[in-house]
Amino acid sequence: MGLTRAVLSEVNLEGAAAKVWFLPYELDGAMPSLGALPHVVVKELVEIPPHTKDPEQARSNFRRLRESALALTAQPISTISLKELSMGMSNDYQVAVEEGATMVRLGKAIFGARRA
Repeated sequence: MGLTRAVLSEVNLEGAAAKVWFLPYELDGAMPSLGALPHVVVKELVEIPPHTKDPEQARSNFRRLRESALALTAQPISTISLKELSMGMSNDYQVAVEEGATMVRLGKAIFGARRA
């Protein structure tokens, strides 16, 4: 039918065991496989760094994700565009935007903390 779906790839830069996301070293090998799927277009990388009180501590993660996206986009795979970088939350979104975020998650800033 010619349908395609835009997908995002979540990246686990910290290697946290609780996250079942791509590890950075897996991205290079995974993108050609994803690019071979005729109905999938990978448009976005997502990263959520560990929560810290100092947003600057997340900067290196955001920078690494941006650099990964640039390197992966350089691969000659037509269905990999990675024009979107989803990184940053209410506490660190300003740093994320400075490092190239095109999408941020601001739930706590808008709705307040979750109730237990």
